[in-house]
Amino acid sequence: MEAVVKKGLLENFMQTHQNSIRSLFQRKKKSSTNEEDSLVDSPGPIPQLSVIANSVVARCSKILKVSTAELQHRFDIELPETVKQLLTYTRNFVEFCSYQALNMVSRNPDYLSDPEFRRLMYDMMLAWEAPCVETEPENKESPSYINEELEDEDGSSLFHFSSTNLAVQVDDKKTIGPEAFARIAPACPVVADVIIVHNLFDALTSSSSHRLHFLIFDKYLRSLDKVVKVAKNALGLSISNLPLDEGEITLDVDGAVPTQPVLQHVGMSAWPGRLTLTNYALYFGSLGMGSYDKAVRYDLATDLKQVIKPELTGPLGARLFDKAVMYNSSSVEEPVYFEFPEFKGNSRRDYWLDICLEILRAHRFIRKNNFNKIQQSEVLARAVLGIFRYRAIREAFHICSSQYKTLLAFNLAESLPKGDIILETLSSRLALLSGGGAQHDMTESLYTKQKLKLSPVAMLTLGQLGFNSQKESNLGAGVEVVGDICVGETNLLEIAVKKSISDTGRVEAAQATVNQVKVEGIDTNLAVMKELLFHLIAIARHIEHFASWEDPFKSTVFLMLTTLVILRDWIRYILASISVFLAVCMLWSRLFNRGKPLEPFRIILPPNKNAVEQLLTLQEAISKFEALIQDGNIILLKIRALLFAALPPATDKVALLLVLMAAVFVFVPPRYIILLVYLEAFTRELPYRKESSDKLLRRAREWWFRIPAAPVQLIKNEEKRKKKR
Repeated sequence: MEAVVKKGLLENFMQTHQNSIRSLFQRKKKSSTNEEDSLVDSPGPIPQLSVIANSVVARCSKILKVSTAELQHRFDIELPETVKQLLTYTRNFVEFCSYQALNMVSRNPDYLSDPEFRRLMYDMMLAWEAPCVETEPENKESPSYINEELEDEDGSSLFHFSSTNLAVQVDDKKTIGPEAFARIAPACPVVADVIIVHNLFDALTSSSSHRLHFLIFDKYLRSLDKVVKVAKNALGLSISNLPLDEGEITLDVDGAVPTQPVLQHVGMSAWPGRLTLTNYALYFGSLGMGSYDKAVRYDLATDLKQVIKPELTGPLGARLFDKAVMYNSSSVEEPVYFEFPEFKGNSRRDYWLDICLEILRAHRFIRKNNFNKIQQSEVLARAVLGIFRYRAIREAFHICSSQYKTLLAFNLAESLPKGDIILETLSSRLALLSGGGAQHDMTESLYTKQKLKLSPVAMLTLGQLGFNSQKESNLGAGVEVVGDICVGETNLLEIAVKKSISDTGRVEAAQATVNQVKVEGIDTNLAVMKELLFHLIAIARHIEHFASWEDPFKSTVFLMLTTLVILRDWIRYILASISVFLAVCMLWSRLFNRGKPLEPFRIILPPNKNAVEQLLTLQEAISKFEALIQDGNIILLKIRALLFAALPPATDKVALLLVLMAAVFVFVPPRYIILLVYLEAFTRELPYRKESSDKLLRRAREWWFRIPAAPVQLIKNEEKRKKKR
């Protein structure tokens, strides 16, 4: 019955708008057969769809070489009823057509270069936002081209469809939102990834009120196409001093331009050269006499305890400029620093730090989950495509992403709250990978295959772009690729990403408050700490006052109470009571201070000091800290001398004392030991014990001073290296 109604509506629409339909979809015959043209052009627009949605569906049917009616029939029989509800039918149908068309056109290695493809993909997002007639803008003007005589064009593009070519020339004021971008863009893996699609949209719309204009989207895709071609051309270059293994892809090169050098610091020496990043390692070739020396390889794939982080560098090892990336691993004797000099800022350093960490974390993710070959290639392909997108955004818009807005998937999962859940979800989805695409015919349900098997879409995309080996490229030949996006549904990976992004706002807000309360200066930070610990310091002073026995009555009462607590083993109850008291105070504050801003903590600043006074204070603090370290070393060396019997009488006494302590620990209950230690320490200042206690401490100090320190031999680094050799 439903099919009859749809057919009647379609026939009525065809009869009433015959001239408009003819002018919109009529195309002059070319070299293609009459049967194929009639297959595509015979059905008219679908009445329920908006003008832009009909335009997109018509072009999708042209790409897939099936009629729009056949596309609708496939949608009705292949997908479940849950995605064909009345309110979402048109939008899900637009998704269905768009995904199939994008899967087909992505097999062409040069599709990013085609302006018709860029226009089509943007129109898919417009159609997703306004899929039906009811969602079209009310003030939309009727297209002036409906009754015009359309002339045929070259038609060299795969997406050319002359009857709808003018229909897709949407008003320049039209823009798309984040949801449309997040549903359509990841269907083409080179354009976006599910994990970073929201950050990519934010980067593209940072200056356009969170709405994406076609000119920006077109510029991004053109920049992405340029980056892909540059990387592809690097595969064909013969670089004698950079021997790459099979499967290695050159992701970026820096230092080849004299105005933008890269300096490698090892110890006190520095040398300019060319830095190259692949999907397995870093390579640095030093600049020799007019050419580059053989590149040194710094591995990122093997588990060598690699550490990559930002660092300060400068001439002769001085830490002056925050423009370097440090690489350290068990395969190098000392850390290697790559400096990226520039007059303003450190964007070059930040970019290289990000892409190096992305490759390193991708390999760690592979090792952690023990993936097979196909899964490893898919993970690395995701990292490679992410770096291509990052390069395209950086070169086109000069944008440097922040920690929570990075465009690299594995870096984002590392920094986001609950990012580990994103990686766990990705791992579970990678476990569903098949060797290639899912085998597909006209009668089989694509939706069923999506539930059971996934395709290595990133790996297949790299192969279609001309990067992977012929074997990997042939995996996707003649099959239907099943990726992360499913028509009308939100998969678990998208849910995990959205959950993490929702928690990021609270983390960023909390971090902003942390940055606001950071103060500079040793005196100022000490003043802040004293005020924050004021109550604990006051309690410690009271206990010290009781232990001094200046007020015997108060000290006696305090001693009796604490002794009773230790004997009755009430310490655990005291701790529990303190925890309950703090919890009640927190709930009380939450109940009665709801909606009120937290009052700032008032701190009296210490007197201001000039630069010389601050330097003297810093020098004094360093001297005190050095003295503490020296005292600690002396204590450790004297203990070493006792252990190895450098002074036999003292060693005998210590050994006997340790045996007695062992007997006490075995036969005496712990609370009595604690009580004895407490009584000895607390009553040390009693008038009748003070003299004997002072004498005992004096004898102990004299005994300690007689113990020699174990000898220490200091060896310079050069002598140490010679011994290793």
